[in-house]
Amino acid sequence: MSTAASQPTGVDDEGYQRGLKNRQISMMAIGGAIGTGLFLGAGAAIETSGPALIACYAVAGAAIFIIMRALGELLIYRPVSRSFVDYAEEFIGRFAAFTTGWVYWLMWVVTAMAEITAAGIYVQFWFKSIPQWVTAAVVLGVLFLANLISVKIFGEFEFWFSMIKVVTIVGAILLGLAVIIFGFGPAGDTASFAHIWNLGGFFPNGAGKALLALQSVMFAYLGVELIGVTAGEAKNPEKVLPKAINNVVVRIAVFYVGALIVLLSLVNWTEFHAGKSPFVKAFETIGIPAAAGIINFVVLTAALSSCNSGIYSTGRMLRTLATQRSAPKPFTKLSSRKVPANSIYASAAVMALGILINAVVPAKAFSYITSVATVGVLWTWGVILICQLRYRRKVNAGELPASAFRLPGAPWTAYFGLAFLLLVVVLLGFSEDTRIALYVTPIVGVVIALGYFLGVRRNQPAQAEEPVRAAD
Repeated sequence: MSTAASQPTGVDDEGYQRGLKNRQISMMAIGGAIGTGLFLGAGAAIETSGPALIACYAVAGAAIFIIMRALGELLIYRPVSRSFVDYAEEFIGRFAAFTTGWVYWLMWVVTAMAEITAAGIYVQFWFKSIPQWVTAAVVLGVLFLANLISVKIFGEFEFWFSMIKVVTIVGAILLGLAVIIFGFGPAGDTASFAHIWNLGGFFPNGAGKALLALQSVMFAYLGVELIGVTAGEAKNPEKVLPKAINNVVVRIAVFYVGALIVLLSLVNWTEFHAGKSPFVKAFETIGIPAAAGIINFVVLTAALSSCNSGIYSTGRMLRTLATQRSAPKPFTKLSSRKVPANSIYASAAVMALGILINAVVPAKAFSYITSVATVGVLWTWGVILICQLRYRRKVNAGELPASAFRLPGAPWTAYFGLAFLLLVVVLLGFSEDTRIALYVTPIVGVVIALGYFLGVRRNQPAQAEEPVRAAD
């Protein structure tokens, strides 16, 4: 059994400062997966699948809850910031740990590249004269400094970013319900829950179109697993993490399913189109003249939140890879403020390439890079489920202590989750816009495999070094 496996249940001392407060962890859990996929991408998905999108979010949400409960079981068994990599090495093997760490790092790097570019576009809604690259550079610089100073600053930024998203959706739901139930305002005479099934039924374009919508739905949940990365810097993780993970059901039911039910009851689904936020359309129908500006501000905060999370997670993941001799040793160092400064420097430097790429490379080429993120998160979620299955086998064999927070219905729920992720991968091949992910992924896989066999495998296999506790 590996050293990792032989450690007692509890919190690994990785040298990090436990500076994330309960309210920050809870708000990150609520708002962490609410992003541009819901505020902007839902318009195209509604146009394609109609009201059936509600069922897509519900089914995908069930799979996400299974994944999060599987992660929760592992986190309570042994809470660590490097959770995905540590569990992959302990229960699958060193190559799986190497691959998972670099795939997750790459996923967030390219996501941050896309988000800083998006931030530049959103700011031009108000200030058309500001070059897109200037906003991207300012956003990356501010969030880079925030992450470099202290984990507390990161947590505070993320708290308020999430708060804005949550308040917006809750406000939209309450206002929409008031219009539907009491019939006031310009939309009062036409708003009705019957819109969900009156125009062509619940599956107006057929079940096949609804099935294809699962791709964009799953990508809208990207980032939900970030709470696992915060485990090593959370206060009282044994109490905070289970509560935050269980709240996944509530936030999926309210912020995704509930919001879509209200939106599709306010406005006929045929009036939603790609390129325009369904929230803007609904707000305009209710009679709010500043709808476009309000939603643009919220989408901007969603992009900032995603970039903030990307800098945080890539810094921690790169340090994890370094402690396991899968990345250069200098990345193991913590600054005097207990943050992985070298890893944050390196990750932000690569993210900055997004500004250059956006300026000199056609949009099609840039989409090739970002497509890696979609498969990257599916890989990470799959690894979590496989690790939970193998951990539970060891528990049943009496080799490891049982977690106090268990995945209900295991192993069958875990098998369902894996089958669902595989289905999404297959569905990627049915759309021209997403098929490129299946072409790019093998290339990335070959590069990672070469990196492992040339840079790691040829050296004597060794356990992860003790991380350096502090550095200037």
